[in-house]
This record gives sequence, structure tokens and C-alpha cells, in this order.
Amino acid sequence: MKVVILAGGRGTRLSEETHAIPKPMVRIGGRPIIWHIMSRYAAYGFDDFIVACGYKGEVLKEYFSRYRANESDIRVDLDTGSVELLSQPAKNWRVTLVDTGQDTKTGGRIKRLERFLDDTFMLTYGDGLADIPIDALIEHHRVQRATATVTAVHPLPRWGALSVEDERVVGFSEKPADPSSWVNGGYFVMEPEILDLLVDEPGLEQEPMETLAARRQLAAYRHDGFWMAMDTARDRDELNELWDRGDAPWTAR
Repeated sequence: MKVVILAGGRGTRLSEETHAIPKPMVRIGGRPIIWHIMSRYAAYGFDDFIVACGYKGEVLKEYFSRYRANESDIRVDLDTGSVELLSQPAKNWRVTLVDTGQDTKTGGRIKRLERFLDDTFMLTYGDGLADIPIDALIEHHRVQRATATVTAVHPLPRWGALSVEDERVVGFSEKPADPSSWVNGGYFVMEPEILDLLVDEPGLEQEPMETLAARRQLAAYRHDGFWMAMDTARDRDELNELWDRGDAPWTAR
């Protein structure tokens, strides 16, 4: 089963980094966030990736085209210019990188990958990390027999909460999740029939998903575990802190 990663956005709220690189190349623990996303899927045996490139897609292409050399020990003969790989990176992924346009919406990006998608496929955004059990997600999709399944996650509030008693603050709660609400966390499973609903405008998240919901063909896999989208510099820093202290829930099992 192929894994599509949407990696074409501009990431304007991370502009101190994304002026030079696409958002999926922002580093967490020394490696691009897209590497962490791929590692999660690969841990479950899914290592055939299609990356929908857009803004600064050449940076993604450069990274993956040079991946083996950059991840290996090498010997360079300065006389002949030959390069010998002395080790091999542990990853054996296959990565297809496709230019889907600079400003194309998410639905159009997927539609432009149609020639690669002739069977059930997975899809996610290039900026969200989670500890979703991929095998359980796929099984849920199969049981539901839906055209698409979206992973529903609890949103993380941007501000901490105060505990107040008798007009005095008695404690703090750091970003308490609302257990009664759910948002689109990415990590989709889709049947190729969804491609018939996709056009350049609007994005996947508008009319296509609304149409599936109206037809009762959009299933939800409820995930109560870790999920975090890297929207801002603060999010990036929090993810790096989790990695640095060895407490990164999204790491491969």
C-alpha cells in the first residue's frame, strides 16, 4: 500500500525557516519532520512513499537523492573524484517525488498523483506527528467499508488552563485536551474512488470530504494518543524537546 505525503505548503508561520526550505524539511532531532513521519509508516511495513511537492520541492528532491551518501560512511579519492560508500543506511524506502504545483490546494495535489494510485492508499500531511497504530487504522478502514477514513484526534488548546478557587489561582494545567471534541488529524486511508471527487479547487478538506460525509462514506478512526501538528516555532521547539529528552511518542516501535 502506497503512502502519500502532502508536502507542498509554504508554512508561513514558520517563516524564519521556511523562507529557505519547505515545511516538511524543518528538522526535529536533527532530521526533517517528513523523515519521522515516514519512519512511523515504515515501522509497520509501509515503505513506498509518494511525496506531493510544491513550494521549494527541489529541496526535498535534493535531500532524498543524496540520502544514501549523507547517511553512510564514505571514502573519497581526491585524485580520481570517485566516491565509495563504506556503509549502507538502514532505510530501504522507495520515494517518488512529484511536482504538484506551487499553490495547488490539497485536493488538486492528490488528483495530480492519480496515475500512481490504482488501489487503496494512505495519505497524511507533511507536518504532523502521532503514535497512531497504522495496522489498527487500516483494519478499521476495512471493517467500515468506507471510501475514506480520517484519523480523528483531540485538538490541543494553544493556552494553558487556570484552576481557580475563591478568586485565587490554585494551579495550572498545560494545554488540556478537550475529550469531547475531535479534529482532522490526517493519517487517512482512501480508496481510489475518492479521486473522482477531487479538483484543483477547493481543497480535500472542503467539498470532497463534505460530500463523502453526506454520503456516509467518510469513516473516523478515533485516536486518543499522541498527535501534534507543527504549525509554529513553538510547536517545533516542543517536538525537539520531546526528542531531546527521549520522550518522543511518535518514534517507530
